[in-house]
This record gives sequence, structure tokens and C-alpha cells, in this order.
Amino acid sequence: MGYRSRSGSPRNRLYPRQFKEKARESDSALSSPQCLEEIAFGTETRFDLEVSESGCGEVERDFEREYGKLQQLEDQTKKLQKDMKKSTDADLAMSKSAVKISSDLLSNPLCEQEPGFLEMVTAFDTAMKRMDSFNQEKVNQIQKTVIEPLKKFSSVFPSLNMAVKRREQTLQDYKRLQSKVEKYEEKERTGPVLAKLHQAREELRPVKEDFEAKNKQLLEEMPKFYSSRIDYFKPSFESLVRAQVVYYTEMHKIFGDLTAQIDQPGLSDEQRERENEAKLSELRALSIVADD
Repeated sequence: MGYRSRSGSPRNRLYPRQFKEKARESDSALSSPQCLEEIAFGTETRFDLEVSESGCGEVERDFEREYGKLQQLEDQTKKLQKDMKKSTDADLAMSKSAVKISSDLLSNPLCEQEPGFLEMVTAFDTAMKRMDSFNQEKVNQIQKTVIEPLKKFSSVFPSLNMAVKRREQTLQDYKRLQSKVEKYEEKERTGPVLAKLHQAREELRPVKEDFEAKNKQLLEEMPKFYSSRIDYFKPSFESLVRAQVVYYTEMHKIFGDLTAQIDQPGLSDEQRERENEAKLSELRALSIVADD
């Protein structure tokens, strides 16, 4: 007995065999590659997620160029800091050695027996101590205005290198997931393959966005960081020049005064050298130093 509507008219009969056939037709249509792809991705058949070889290469070249300049800047900054430290250490060692020499001369018994020589060595010792004092001021100034800024500038690079390392890790994840997407795209587009392709593209999307954000930030900020080096270091190098000018101006005065105190007027360097050779010849003529 067929079903009837409330109005009494018979409904369309749907016997079991017909129902199964209709169901199979429906399932077949829904499971077709075209239908599954449209359900999964709408009318688009591909997302614009792929990185072309030329595009990826250009991105990497731009990045490597900018990062390479910063790596070179880091090496140069560390080398300059090291060289400045060596220079100031050598300056201090020089002036300390000069003071040690003048002090040793003052304690020499010869100075006690020869008033003229004692006066000369005393003047020399005073000059060396003044030189050491100005040298210490110069080194302190260079340490404060040059070496410390170099050190602080160098301390920024570890954070930069860590940001680059995070970008590289994201890039590797990006490439791995992109390769996974391409692998499914090359396969026959069956229902299971399209499902896996859709899942792979969904995994790729946030990683792609994360990489692009990191890459964009670094490409924007690395040139700014590199350009800032001039404004940062210019005051330091100006201070270095001023410190050297002040020091050598004072050295000119100190050694000018010392020369006026100990110099014998009217004698040239050649005359002094001849006098020294004559005195040395007299000493060699003594029997106690004569050759056997």
C-alpha cells in the first residue's frame, strides 16, 4: 500500500532498490575529484602559496646581501674594539716604563755624586710623570667615549643573529611544507589525495605567513641598522681625535720645557754624537777594558 499525503494523493514511491541507486549516484558525484576540490577550495584549484625558484632566489639574495653587510660590520666592530684596547694598553705600558726608567736613574748613585746630572734626571723624571698623567687621562677618555660605545654596539649583534636564526628555521619549515604540498599536487587527484593536499596547504599557510612577516621585518630593519652606524660612531671618533690632539699638544709643551732645561745650546745632534764617540774611545783605551 502506497503512502498518501494528507490530501489523499499518493506520494512518489521510493522502493529500496531505487533508493540505493540514487544514493550511489549521489555519493559518486560528491566523491568525484572535481567536486571534492570545489568543496575544499571553492572555485579555485590552487592557492597562491608556492614560492617560485626565481622569486625565492631573489628574496634570499636580498636577504644575504643585507645580512652580509651586518656580519662584516660586526667583525669590523669587534676588531676595532680589540685594536683600540691594544693601543691604550700599549700607551699605558709606554708611559709607565718611562716613569720606571726615570725613577731608576734618580736612585742611581751617580746622581748623588754629580749635581748637574741629578738636576737633569730630576727634570726628566718630572716630565715623565707629567706625561704619564696626561696619558692616563687620554686613555680614560678613549675608554669612555670609544671603547665602551664599541662594546655596547657589539652587544646588539647576538639578538640580531638570533632573529636571523629564527627566520632560517621558519624558512626550512616553509620549504618542507611547500615540498609536501607539491608532492600531493603531482599525484592523481583522487579523493584521499585531495584531502591530504588540503590539509598540507592548511599547514603551510601559517608557516608561510610567519616566514614572510619575519623576512619583511628583517629586510626593513637591517638596512636601517646598518645606516645608523655613522651617526652612532661619529661622536666617538671625534672624541678620539680630540683626546689625541690634547695629549700631543701637552706632550709638545712638556718635552719643550724639558729640552730647554737639559739641552746644551749651540750643539747639533752630529756634534753630540761625535762627543759621545770621543768619550767612548777614551773608555776603551783604559787597560781594564782593553782587548787581550
